[in-house]
Amino acid sequence: MSGSYNDSMIDVSSDSFWEVGNYKRTVRRVDDGSRLCNDLMNCLHERARIEKSYAQQLTEWSKRWRQLIEKGPQYGTLERAWGALCTEAEKVSELHMEVKAALMGEDFEKLKVWQRDYYHKQMIGGFKETKEADDGFRKAQKPWAKKLKEMETMKKVYHGACKEEKLATSRENNSKLENNSNPEAQKKLQDKVEKCQQEMEKTKERYEKSLEELDKVTPQYMENMEQVFEQWQQFEDKRITFFKALLLEVKHHLDLSTNHKFQTVYQTLEDTISAADAEEDLKWFRSNHGPGMPMNWPQFENVDWSRSSRSRRSIVDWSIDLNRTLSRRETKKKPSNGVTLTGISQMEEQQAAKSSSSTSSVEKSHEWSDEETGVNPFFIEDANDDGNPFEVEPASSGVSVAVRALFDYEGQEQDELSFKAGEEFTKIGNEDDQGWCRGRLKDCVVGLYPANYVEDIQ
Repeated sequence: MSGSYNDSMIDVSSDSFWEVGNYKRTVRRVDDGSRLCNDLMNCLHERARIEKSYAQQLTEWSKRWRQLIEKGPQYGTLERAWGALCTEAEKVSELHMEVKAALMGEDFEKLKVWQRDYYHKQMIGGFKETKEADDGFRKAQKPWAKKLKEMETMKKVYHGACKEEKLATSRENNSKLENNSNPEAQKKLQDKVEKCQQEMEKTKERYEKSLEELDKVTPQYMENMEQVFEQWQQFEDKRITFFKALLLEVKHHLDLSTNHKFQTVYQTLEDTISAADAEEDLKWFRSNHGPGMPMNWPQFENVDWSRSSRSRRSIVDWSIDLNRTLSRRETKKKPSNGVTLTGISQMEEQQAAKSSSSTSSVEKSHEWSDEETGVNPFFIEDANDDGNPFEVEPASSGVSVAVRALFDYEGQEQDELSFKAGEEFTKIGNEDDQGWCRGRLKDCVVGLYPANYVEDIQ
């Protein structure tokens, strides 16, 4: 008996689902499912912020470098290839903003709606689904738990009886070893042992009977628990299936390699870079900044001595006209049909009018002999002005016509007007053979302007 008792007292700890109360882990999974929805929403929200931040950094990078490239010395097809990197960044930035919008506008909202539909918050204490799961398991476990409690009680009583029987037997044996001659004491010890043995047998029977009853209800208990458990397995299956589908959608939104726009961006980038042609760029530079540029080479110009002789001031005016011609050929914003700028005839006529008709040709020829004396005619200053040849204002031709600007124009020289499209002013000189007119703005500023930048006001 004592051996059987010792074996039954071994404490075997169990963490089985079938233990009373261990269904709580399954119930807790319902709350965990709702918390996982919140965690996934936070995960998507954080990724969306990263996508937005990356898109903004790409845009800023593209803007800064595009300005540097445009202002830098790079030119031609290679400049376009370099600039294509900035275009790629802008397009990829747009795609990442689309990813951010998809994460927050589709995936996040879909998850939020699903959580609201499957997890119903109660006014007091947790979710409705959690309470339903707990009630279902408790109801399925209650009959078996009651029998289990009875069995545990019988087991405790039986183990107590075994302990008493063992103690009584030990006392009897000790009395025999001491050779106690008191027959009454020996009789009492023997009666005690017999009584304990009888009690132990009775409790054993009740204990075994309670185990039999527990075993009878165990199959029904297992069946009921399985049904409730399967119910919440299906509930969890819906969450897992939904999460999987949602994560696949997130993957689709994040995977730009499958986006045809993304593929087009890099195909365009590759085509632009591949189109860079060193020979074409060198040819362009030669034509625009090298020996291939057109040049108004100096040609022999016969002097018309039938007109009044020109003074030394006329030479300065000719130098000014030549410089203006070369400058305006570069800076004129709206080209005219075959018009070139080589001088202002009105200024020559004014200076010719000022020359004295009585001056002899011999004296005039001496004034034109500065080249022989080493004087540079382009730097001769007239004694009547302050040394600024652009302040010379030729006589008006008598023309006075109201005109309106068709385009914006910013004067490139000191004697040129600046105006905006739509501005009205007065033309006071006819167009010369270089395509320039003299005009007067409303603030009385007088100067030259391109004739094809204005139209007459009817």
